[in-house]
Amino acid sequence: MCLPAQSQVPAPAALAAASLPVFVLNSLDNTVSVINPLTWTETQRIPTGKEPHHLYLTPDEKSVIVANALGDSLTFIDPRTAQVQRVVHDILDPYQLRFSPDMKWFVTAANRLNHVDIYRWDGNNMTLAKRISTGKTPSHLWVDTKSTTVYSTMQDSDELVAIDLATQTLKWRIKIGSMPADVFGTPDDKHVLVGLTGSDGVEVYDVTGKEGRFVKKIKTGLGAHAFRAAGDMRHVYVSNRVLNTISKIDYQTFEVVKSFPAPAGPDCMDISPDGKTIMVASRWAKKLTVIDADKGTIVRQVNVGKSPHGVWTLNHATRQ
Repeated sequence: MCLPAQSQVPAPAALAAASLPVFVLNSLDNTVSVINPLTWTETQRIPTGKEPHHLYLTPDEKSVIVANALGDSLTFIDPRTAQVQRVVHDILDPYQLRFSPDMKWFVTAANRLNHVDIYRWDGNNMTLAKRISTGKTPSHLWVDTKSTTVYSTMQDSDELVAIDLATQTLKWRIKIGSMPADVFGTPDDKHVLVGLTGSDGVEVYDVTGKEGRFVKKIKTGLGAHAFRAAGDMRHVYVSNRVLNTISKIDYQTFEVVKSFPAPAGPDCMDISPDGKTIMVASRWAKKLTVIDADKGTIVRQVNVGKSPHGVWTLNHATRQ
């Protein structure tokens, strides 16, 4: 019997990483689907609080946190075993969430209540430091690499705000394009990109001065919405939820270098470690869609719950 060459035999660690679950958040089912990435089947559904919208992995990679917006709670899940670790209550309207890279701050955007909450984080518990009134309908958040500034889009007042984390005060506020959603910062902290769900592209802002300065608009497609870094320190993907495409942006030149189809309201994404596979929530089809990033073709779809939104896995490409 012929055996494969030793170099072709996957190491146990690689096999273990490849089998880590993929989590898909079902906003209208109040559940999280757990997907086995080896068989691409749903293995279980985890009940959450009411109307969860986004997930976030703690920087120490010990927990995936589900933000239950209408449930005013957070569900902590083990990213390796898919076991619920705990539920934290009395977190007011956590629609979107971020940790600072230094893990000192935890930030939530209260989408329906028009404020951003900044919590101190001691490695296990969070304590509210400041509730900051913002523009109308804070949507998505980004924290810079130095853990000094959080950026938040205002979906219904068409604004971008910057908040100083050390003092929990508003640094600046600027008007931007229509219905801004996700925001992505470049690794050098010099620029942020904003997806315009009410328009057809991404706006780029220089954030090195006293306030954000408009640089250019990158036309990607109608309903530009959610970002995910490609993992090569040069490119970022954006889902165009109305046009049903995904665009790949070079954030050194701020140009689209590739676009390809993504069905049924593509929303949040995650990327495999080698950058070759995109996992995207098809919001209107109750499916997780798996796409070959090189070919730009759909590989498979997995049935999940109603209105799938966030997608996350521990076995992912570098976030920048």
